[in-house]
Amino acid sequence: METESEPYVRLSTLRQLHQVVADLNTARSLADTLQTVADGVVAGLNYELACVNLVRPDGDLVVAAFAGSSAAEALITGRVGSRSSWDRRLSMGVAWGDLRFIPHTEGWVLMEDDVPQWHTDGPAPRFEDEWHPHDRLYAPMYAPTLGSARTGGAPSGSGRELLGVISVDRPRNGRHPGPWGQEALQMYASQSAIAISNARLRSNMQRALVRLEREQQALRASEESFRQAFEYAPSGMAIAEMGGDQHGRLLRTNDALCRLLGRPASVMRRYSFADLVHPEDIGTLLRTSAEGGRAELRLGRRDGTYVWVSLRNSVVADTADGPRFLLTHVEDIEERKRHELQLAHRASHDALTGLPNSAELRSRLSARLCERPSAPGVETAYGGGYEARRDGGYESPYESGQHEGGHDPAYDSGYEPQSYEHEHEHGFGFEPADGSGPYDHHVHIVAPTGGETDDGTKGLAVLFCDLDGFKSINDRFGHHTGDAVLIEVARRLTTGVRDGDTVARLGGDEFVVLADGLGAADAADLAVRLRNAIIPPIRVDGRAVRVGASFGIGWAECGMTVEEVLNSADQRMYVEKRSRAKVHRRAG
Repeated sequence: METESEPYVRLSTLRQLHQVVADLNTARSLADTLQTVADGVVAGLNYELACVNLVRPDGDLVVAAFAGSSAAEALITGRVGSRSSWDRRLSMGVAWGDLRFIPHTEGWVLMEDDVPQWHTDGPAPRFEDEWHPHDRLYAPMYAPTLGSARTGGAPSGSGRELLGVISVDRPRNGRHPGPWGQEALQMYASQSAIAISNARLRSNMQRALVRLEREQQALRASEESFRQAFEYAPSGMAIAEMGGDQHGRLLRTNDALCRLLGRPASVMRRYSFADLVHPEDIGTLLRTSAEGGRAELRLGRRDGTYVWVSLRNSVVADTADGPRFLLTHVEDIEERKRHELQLAHRASHDALTGLPNSAELRSRLSARLCERPSAPGVETAYGGGYEARRDGGYESPYESGQHEGGHDPAYDSGYEPQSYEHEHEHGFGFEPADGSGPYDHHVHIVAPTGGETDDGTKGLAVLFCDLDGFKSINDRFGHHTGDAVLIEVARRLTTGVRDGDTVARLGGDEFVVLADGLGAADAADLAVRLRNAIIPPIRVDGRAVRVGASFGIGWAECGMTVEEVLNSADQRMYVEKRSRAKVHRRAG
């Protein structure tokens, strides 16, 4: 029967248990919670020694807290026991609910395993339920489930997650715990598991909050770094929308880009790059408006002029699954382009007169000729005012040549002729191998056949000009005067031809004029006008000098080579020069 004092003992124990459980919920950290669990066993459940073994992420158990003996605490705290050894212990002995009791008669087999332990020797038990120093009592702590959290207990059965094990020793009454003591220890282990789970959750949340705050700080620092790099970059930067109805619209531009284009940021947000690009460069822009795309094109300034820039694109996302934007780096390459054009101009033009040189003359003439002779009577739907290039494109004679006989429009305006690929996209194809068929777009060059009598045929006249008396000027007055004469002759020839005609310096005192769309009589009249323009005196350093000019008129015709065309005009020039010399001798 229950003694009279037993209810009072139980009530006192329950009060102590309530207090230690309350202490579990006030611990601030996981380490504090584990130590509170160990202290609570000693303070509330009347054991002299208590040890908390916590399951690590790798599955083994580490001695995380100890109470009741500073010597034992110093010896085994932090030591690790393997999970297999603990599983063996929890499967041995006597099951008191979730508790495991291993009497000293069986515990000797555990002396050599790797579980940290603290035991002292003692006398044999004097009565049946007396506690022996080698007795072992373990209270497993299982992760709480929804049901156990509501009821305050841990459901029995397998499959539960083991959080740790409380091991106890030396009950103060010297006896094995009875049903009341067993239930109290099991309830305490269940509450300890809840407290440890909560402490871990709080610890994880605190670490997550600290990590999140650090990430946010890093993000803010990164955003600030990007903002400063974007705003204060020495070259232009822009962010544009990708996709949707507003694809390509500029969302943000830095000060360098606004200065480059002469437009304020508020105005730039009304445009896309497609609105600002030169019409001839729109295809280039569309082909490169993708991640990693690069392009060199022209953007319009506020004053109506265009500036050469290099665009480099990359795609960035606002968030992991958020909208994508196009980040464009805009570099001013106007000086480089101007330098390239200058180098190209120097390579193709005479350094003294600025006229196209021999190589450029041959290139332009070659672009007009094909290897197949034209058939008689062949006409083109485009008319005689247009000419075909060897690459399959078409251009007007006033667009293909140099304006005013040597002035290159591309040099001043920044215009860059479009490539064949661009023209091919618009339907200009290659000439068939047999030179015939519905796609034969080449405009064949034909030559008048009536000599100086105009038979109605218009062709490409090649006027070969050689100066008369130039050598004597060079010999008498020096090369300085000779150079000045050549410069003035070049100017007079350029002035005397139409826009679109080419005046080139072949070398020395030889010049060539390409004039398209002329008949035989037109070419003869042009030669007379140019000769008369050269004859008037040329003043150099206060001295008047004169030169004459002999012209030979040749005709470019498909089926001829460039050299054949030039040699033909050259031979006619010498014929004309000799005939003029005979006339002068008779007159003398």
